[in-house]
Amino acid sequence: MREGWDSQSASTNTSRVPESSAIDCAGPDYMGDAASQCASSACADTASETGEGNICECPDIQKSMRQSFRSLTFITYILAFHLAWACWPYLLYPRVVAIGETTLAYALVNIGIRLLVWVLPVWFYPRFVDRVDPVDYLKLRHRVRRGVVIALVLTAFNLAGSILRFGVPHPDMQRVTWNSVLGTSFLVGFIEEIPYRGFILQKLAERMNFWAANLITSLLFLSIHVPGWLALHLLRADTMATIFVFGFVMGIAFRYADSLWTPIIVHSTNDFLSFVVFKV
Repeated sequence: MREGWDSQSASTNTSRVPESSAIDCAGPDYMGDAASQCASSACADTASETGEGNICECPDIQKSMRQSFRSLTFITYILAFHLAWACWPYLLYPRVVAIGETTLAYALVNIGIRLLVWVLPVWFYPRFVDRVDPVDYLKLRHRVRRGVVIALVLTAFNLAGSILRFGVPHPDMQRVTWNSVLGTSFLVGFIEEIPYRGFILQKLAERMNFWAANLITSLLFLSIHVPGWLALHLLRADTMATIFVFGFVMGIAFRYADSLWTPIIVHSTNDFLSFVVFKV
């Protein structure tokens, strides 16, 4: 009996993998062949223990797959968003402007389309892809008072600079329409800063340093305006430079204030001063 028991134990022990040879899936040596062994081991263990087939539960593999999915989703969003808005001045704008640029209906339709294309996808993305609260992620609830104060200071500097550059303004009431007040001025900051500084800049900053992320975001912000300028024959080098610099400054202001309300307010007041007050 003793010999039989010893031979059975020896047979069992030889089939076991020594603890020292076990692969640490989360360790620093998890790469190359070790990764393949880990994946095979994890899948085999899961299949034998749960009977659910080859479901790999190695944490690093799952993490890598999630990161790849989120990166692909983000790139898809960037391409779809910019492609959709590139079609706007050629397909929809001529029909919308036929309503009458000075009417409330035109302003509401224009704002509605921009909210649908610019804001709504960004609102859903953090909730359903990243599983986070979009208000918190976009920093609309974070340091609101600080963001507003910094925005007012920057707006005061902007107003002073505009007076020095263009002189004392003489507002033209013909420039005051429903759309120039609601769409082009006060809501433009909310509509444009949510996708760019609030979302795209933060997403890029998760993958690279802030300055590179801000540079790319500013170039994307510039590119979204180009189709409209081309369609309306308003493309000019100085305008392009201004929009790029403005976007870059908004990124810095967002980083310093740590609140999206700073670029939202500064953007809206800047466009109001430019299009309505100083008629730039």
